[in-house]
Amino acid sequence: MAEKKVKAEKKIVATAGAFDVLRRPIITEKAAKLSEMNGVAFEVAASATKEDVARAVEAIYNVKPTKINIVVAKGKVKSFRGRASGTQRTVKKAYVSLPADAKLDLSANVQ
Repeated sequence: MAEKKVKAEKKIVATAGAFDVLRRPIITEKAAKLSEMNGVAFEVAASATKEDVARAVEAIYNVKPTKINIVVAKGKVKSFRGRASGTQRTVKKAYVSLPADAKLDLSANVQ
């Protein structure tokens, strides 16, 4: 008889890399409306991909995301006192949709 190999579930562990991908949660009115529909917004690293964000959310919060949208908000040019001009920083944001039964506590697992 051939023995069946049982595939053990691989436990995802939060590492320093996961905390480098998710910089901070975004707390705005838009993010508050998103949380009513089981979503959350994060500022992420500039090099982060959707797969990186999904792995980091699963590792840190133990919730598997259903959908991830990534947006790059370019920094605006601003003038200071009418003379010098500078640019705000460019920010990469990830809007994460969660399953209906999932609850995410953003204050937990903060380093």
